Amino acid sequence: MKAIWNNQVIAESNDTIIVENNHYSPKESVNRQYLKPSATHTTCPWKGLASYYMLEVNDQQNKDAAWYYPDPKDAAKNITDYVAFWKGVKVTE
Repeated sequence: MKAIWNNQVIAESNDTIIVENNHYSPKESVNRQYLKPSATHTTCPWKGLASYYMLEVNDQQNKDAAWYYPDPKDAAKNITDYVAFWKGVKVTE
């Protein structure tokens, strides 16, 4: 799986976990140079509190285009330290 935005590979892994049609990539497979912390948080009833990253590539920003669960609920413990993408990030297998 590759996650691509603004012609850059943001993440690449053969060990993604698919949850609700989203590929979650292990954090170590993500090019962290493109991730900037965000103050945004949302809550999923069964996964818990999500935190977000802004993507920054070639001086362009994509607000809250990546998310992760730093301390997911028990039902989603398998995605601890995994990151998912949306908002125009192309995810291909």
